[in-house]
Order: sequence, then C-alpha cells, then structure tokens
Amino acid sequence: MRNLLLGIDIGTSACKVAVFDKGGSVIASCTGNYNVYYPKSGWAEQNPEEWWQAVCQAIRRLLSEGKFKAEDIAGIGVDGQSWSAIPIDKEGRVLANTPIWMDTRAKDICDRLNHSIGTEQIFEVAGNSLQPSYTTAKILWYKENLPEVYGKIDRILQSNAFIVYRMTGICSHDMSQGYGMHCFNMRTGTWDEGMCEKLGIPFSFMSDLYQCHDIVGTVTEKAAAETGLAIGTPVVAGGLDAACGTLGAGVLHAGETQEQGGQAGGMSICIDRYASDPRLILSFHVAPGRWLLQGGTTGGGGVMRWLEQELGDYERSVAKEKDKSSLVQFNELAGEVPPGSDGVVFLPYMAGERSPIWDPKAKGVFYGLDFSKTKGHMIRAAMEGVAFSLKHNLDLAEATGAKAEELRAMGGSANSLLWTQIKADVTGKPIVVPSSDTATTLGAAILAGVGVGVYKDFEEAIRTTVKVTRRHEPNRENQECYQENYETYLELYRSLKDLMSKKGGSK
Repeated sequence: MRNLLLGIDIGTSACKVAVFDKGGSVIASCTGNYNVYYPKSGWAEQNPEEWWQAVCQAIRRLLSEGKFKAEDIAGIGVDGQSWSAIPIDKEGRVLANTPIWMDTRAKDICDRLNHSIGTEQIFEVAGNSLQPSYTTAKILWYKENLPEVYGKIDRILQSNAFIVYRMTGICSHDMSQGYGMHCFNMRTGTWDEGMCEKLGIPFSFMSDLYQCHDIVGTVTEKAAAETGLAIGTPVVAGGLDAACGTLGAGVLHAGETQEQGGQAGGMSICIDRYASDPRLILSFHVAPGRWLLQGGTTGGGGVMRWLEQELGDYERSVAKEKDKSSLVQFNELAGEVPPGSDGVVFLPYMAGERSPIWDPKAKGVFYGLDFSKTKGHMIRAAMEGVAFSLKHNLDLAEATGAKAEELRAMGGSANSLLWTQIKADVTGKPIVVPSSDTATTLGAAILAGVGVGVYKDFEEAIRTTVKVTRRHEPNRENQECYQENYETYLELYRSLKDLMSKKGGSK
C-alpha cells in the first residue's frame, strides 16, 4: 500500500479530483462537469446528485488509468463551494436543488430578519452580516416557498459534507463551513441554539461539528461500488474550497494571504484572533485555531470565461491553427493594451456582488468605450476590474488591522502571468504562485494526510508539499496609473447604485 491521498473539489463549474503522493506531486487528476441552473433572475442552483455522479465518474476514470490502486489511497479529503443548503430526508435523499453561493433569491427574508432580530445581534453571534448568499436565508426560503420540501428535511448539508455523507453514510458539518449558518458562533466554533430559535431554523437540521481534518467515517460498501474506492478508506470532514485552497497555497500563519482566482475572486487573510467586519467575511481556517478574514467577489476567473464564451468565436476557430487556446489569445490581446486600458473601466458584478458592497442587484458595467477601443481593451479592463475588486476588499481588511504583506495566488487565473502582474500592480503587493491549478485539491488532500497521520501536523504538510513556482513584484509606475482608474471604479458604483437598485431585478 502506498500513502497516496485523494483530494476532491466540488467547484461551481466542475469537480476536480486529484491523487497526490506525500510530497504533494500529482499522481493523477481529472475533472467532471455539471450544470448551473438559472431558472429565474437572481437564482443560481445546482443538483447535488450531479456532483456525486461527476465525482464517481472521475474517480473511476482515474482508477482505470492504472497509475494507482484503490488500496493505495490512505485517506480522502473533500472541499466544496460555500453556502450550499442541501436538504436531505431521513433516507438521505436530496429533496431539491440547492441554491449556490451566487443565488440571491432570499433577499427579502434577510431584510425581514435583520429588522426583527437586529443586524447587530445576528452579527454578534455569527461574525458575518446576514446576506442572501449565505445558507441561513435559503433554508427559510424553503420554509416559505417549498413547504412540501421543508416538511421532509432531516438535515441541511454543505457541498463537501454531502459528498462525505455519500461516501460514509454520516452527516457532518466542518468548522470552516460553519460561517454559512448564522446560528454558528464564530468566536467559539459551536452551534447557538438560541439563535437557531430566533431565526426560526430547527436545531435538528444541524449536523455534528468536526475539525476539518477529523475522520468522519470510512468508505461504505455502497460508495465503494459506485466509486471504485476501497471499502474502509478513511474520509475526513474536509472544508470550504477557499480555505482548502488557502492551505494548499501555503497559508498557515497570521498575516499570510491567499488570492483567489477561480470562478469567484477575492482573498483570505489568516488571522490568529477573532476580528470581524460586516462588509467582509469571517470563517474558520481549515487548520485549527485560526480564522480567515475573507473578501469574496462574484467576479473572478468566471469573468474571463464569460468574455471568451461571448466574444471568442474567432479565437476558438483558429486555436488549432495557432496552437494556442482562445484564453491564451485573449491574454495576448490584453497584453497589447497599456496599463489602465486607455481609460476603460469594468465593474465585475456579474451576479450581483458579495463583499464588500453586498448588493445582489449590482451589475457588470464597461465604462469608457469609444470607437478607438478594441476587444483587447475590454479584456484587459475586465482583468483590471477584477483586480480592483480584490484591492477594495484588501483595503477594508487592512482597516480592521488584518494587513496582507504578500499574496499567494491560486486558481486558473494565476496561470496568466499578465493577470497576476496586474493584480500585483493594482494592490501594490508582491504575489507568489504555488501550483495554482492544484492548490484547492492539495489542501483537501493535506487535511486527509494530517487526519490519517501521513503528516504529523500542518507545518510538516506545508513544508513537504507546497512549492512556489514564480514571484511577481509590483510595478510602482503602473500602480500610480491604476490608482486613477480605481477611483473611477469606486465612483462608478456609487453613481450607479440607485439605478441598479431600480433596474437590477429585470433581465
């Protein structure tokens, strides 16, 4: 038996499955796709059964390649997207699609609870403001809109907990995903039954809490038959994707900071004391005794994916001829445009916006277009707009005393040298890049490794597995150039906020 570790990432657009050796090298990896459904304006949901099917297919595909055997897996870690609200009944059946992190259908419920309970009282317990993106209001949305579903609910699960449940048959809730529930005390890391009662959420919906590296159970006979994994393989609780990515990028000590470049954008600053701000997001880190002060935005790598889908027909048609993907060609077009995009500014609020403005009706905006502007201007402005949203969150975090000295980039966006340099220039922070594509699954695998004893602790795990591939220093001249556009970025939202509020609900 080899001490291999399996990491599973339940992302927004796909699941990623990777097998690592003790040194953090990838033995095998693949992805499995599934859909995001947008049935109404402000809605975004997924079918957890499709997650499980994709995970099973991906694991079986890896096993079929013959690079390892199921018995070689010493432990399994699962990470997942935030703020799911998966309703299951006593038999474990999924009762409805889950609204995902970008879903804002429950805004009116949040407004009502903030008024009846009080924003300060909720924040005092949860360390986070009550917003429609979080799990809390989604549960109550079931109650008010799907009573036939609500009446059958036994537990509400998070994305990683659902996969762990399917593997082990045990319901769990890890510490890093506790922040999605406003009856979770962010100071003590415990459920608050009194706040459950005030919110109107049955305490019975809550699962037992686990540290992220705790072994919840082992692969059951049924799960082994579906996945090809060995019966009895230990499965740890896992955690939030952003937190696992933070760990996989090497962030373990106070002040170390992850910059997120997946579908969503943002950052996570590791802190060793409780510090919250209602404009930001506070969660526990997947490593015990630490918190993450986060900025979570809707506009990250997904912005470029949208641009490529809508404007990349030509680049896709010549990709084979040029031996360059459409995204590589987009990157080259953006590189031909000077810093500041000749005054074009982009607001990356493509699904409303989370921190720090918390406006579900915010919209994406291009400003400064004229006949001299090109597709390259739009692409570069989009990159810069995502960087501005990162700076906005970093600036507010520093106002709370959580200062980031250096950023550790992860996610697909970190593969773009240009985009990473833009972020360094805009924020004025050096950026180092570990293995960006595998940071999240590596973080999940590290949790399994610590849980089953492959590593004696998190320090050894990081030291053994995380390797920096490159470093970007901020260009001070570019930083000065970007400052004017950043001020325009802030002013655009201030000027358009009321208009967005009036028109934001229409398609």
